[in-house]
Formats: sequence, C-alpha cells, structure tokens
Amino acid sequence: MRPLNARIRLDNLRHNYQTLKAVHGGRLLAVVKANAYGHGAVRCAHALADLADGFAVATLDEAVELRESGIGQPIVLLEGVFEAEEYAVVDKYRLWPAVCSQWQLEALIAHDWQQPVDVWLKMDSGMHRAGFFPHHYAAAFTALKQCRNVGKIVKFSHFACADEPENGMTEMQLEAFDLACEDLPGEESLANSAAILNVPEARRDWGRAGIALYGISPFGGVDERLKPVMRLTTRIFGERVLQPHSPVGYGATFYTSKSTRIGLIACGYADGYPRRASTNSPVAVEGIRSRVIGRVSMDMMMVELDAAQDGLGCEVELWGDTVNANEVADAAGTIAYELLCNVKRAKFTYSE
Repeated sequence: MRPLNARIRLDNLRHNYQTLKAVHGGRLLAVVKANAYGHGAVRCAHALADLADGFAVATLDEAVELRESGIGQPIVLLEGVFEAEEYAVVDKYRLWPAVCSQWQLEALIAHDWQQPVDVWLKMDSGMHRAGFFPHHYAAAFTALKQCRNVGKIVKFSHFACADEPENGMTEMQLEAFDLACEDLPGEESLANSAAILNVPEARRDWGRAGIALYGISPFGGVDERLKPVMRLTTRIFGERVLQPHSPVGYGATFYTSKSTRIGLIACGYADGYPRRASTNSPVAVEGIRSRVIGRVSMDMMMVELDAAQDGLGCEVELWGDTVNANEVADAAGTIAYELLCNVKRAKFTYSE
C-alpha cells in the first residue's frame, strides 16, 4: 500500500479549541468548513462535540452532513443560502443562516418558517466581499427584528487584515462596526483566529476559530500555544547516490554540488503537495530536518539524505511536528490553509 498517511491527532484538536476559548472568552464556534480544512469534518466535529459551543460551515451540504452524523450543536452557515428554496432545509435541520445580502434577507422574511430561526446578520465593515454596508445595516437589522419568525440576531463581520498586526485596517473595521451597531441590541461576533490571538477588543460574544483550531498560526511561523493536528508522512521507497554535477528531476532545475544521496518518496502534487515547493522545501527524515531537491512530480519527489541517515523504509514528515506547515507554505509562496485543504490520496488515520 502506498505509504502516504495523514494522521489527525484529535487530542491536539481538543487542546487547541480549549486554548482558543480560554483566550477569547465567551462562546466559540469551531469552523469545520472545507471538510474541516482538510482534516475530516465529521470526525473533527464529533471529537469536539462535548466542548464546542457551536460549529460553522460554508455550505448547506456541509451542515446537513454534520446534522445527519448526529451533531446537535448550533451550526452557522457563514455564507448563508445560495437559493431561496434552501431555507426549507435550513428550517428542517435547525441551522443558523448568515444573511449577507438584500435578496437573502427578503427571501428569509418571505419563507414560511415552521420554527423560529436564529440569524447571523453580516456587516461589510471594510473587506468589501459580502455583507451590508454600515449605513444599510440598521435597516436590515430592523427588518429582521420585525419578522415574527426570527429569533436571535447575531451581528457579525469579517476582518481583512487581522493576520497583519501592523496593518491599521482592523482598527478601522472595528470602529465602523461599533459605530453602526451602537444602538442595536444583541450578541456580536468579530474575532477569527488571528483576532482571537491578537486583537483583544475584537473578542465579543462569539469567536470563530478556523486555522488556529488545527494548530497553525495565522501569522506564519509557530505559536507554542497551539498543537498541529495533521501530521503528513510518507516513506522512502528508493534511493541512489549521485555524483557531483548530476541533474535531478524534471527540467533539470537542480544539479548536485557534491556526491549526494537522494531518497525517492511517495508524494507529489497530485496528492496536494504544492509543485512550487520544490528545491529547499523542508522535510524531516526520521525526525532529522532535510529538504526537497528538484521539482515536485505528480506522484513522487526526491529528498536529500544525510550520509548518516538510513534509506529505504525511513519515515519522511512533510509537515507536522518537526516541519511546520507554514514553512512549506512559505517555500511554495502560498498559505498553510491551501496545503491542508488540498491533501488527497493519503490514508487518513485518527488518533484520540
């Protein structure tokens, strides 16, 4: 069997949730959209079921999957519905839809609800992606408040630059949100992972833990408070010694500068490892840091072996405990979110 394995440490997931909730205070949503950032939404949600105040997803299908697997906590649809008819499913499964636009608002008010629905009303406080502009927000809030089928209304917004501490945009968005909500009662939610960890004034009634829940710092590097949940490993299934000035891999983009041992490992860009993270992307061979050499292929890539290291059968960590996913993301010119979400063709194993 191909030895590519993604081990998901559910004890680390629980640790991260408890850590983030302690920092944020109040209640905390565990964001499990995109299959829990590639970790497995159902397994992760069940691992958190006795801890989490609620969950958040992007799509109706994701929410229904959780409900039908036995998850009973509140589930927020962060993007709301995509068609008016989907409110019937929201009603059936007792979901909390975000309302981000005028058509979603009008469709929700017009729907024949069988039970009261709690709503998350989104403000565009400056990111300019979705939500009501601040000067339209009170009117949308009032329209929902006057609807007899609407229960609780949670006011929320999303930060564009919370992972950039020196950028002043977060403060501008906070000011815009607070000004528009000054006379509007009820609960609020502002803090994503970066704001939970670094923006105390954004910690309101509900936090939303995303990438940090999976042990990855939203600021790059390593946050010692968090434990990585995914450990992606493979094994060396071929090795050879190359003489100086020998090319390695497609395009002959790398030439050895000395006699070099290389190991061939079972992972490539078809498995989700980024092709742009070629020569010098970090790996760990049996716990000792090394690097990728040459281009990443579809199914394989090569790593440099130290003369003292074993070869065939040795474990290679692509990211996890010794190699942080943020390091690989930096090498690829991307972000760790993308790495985690793209993992495929690996065997997923779960440990408590």
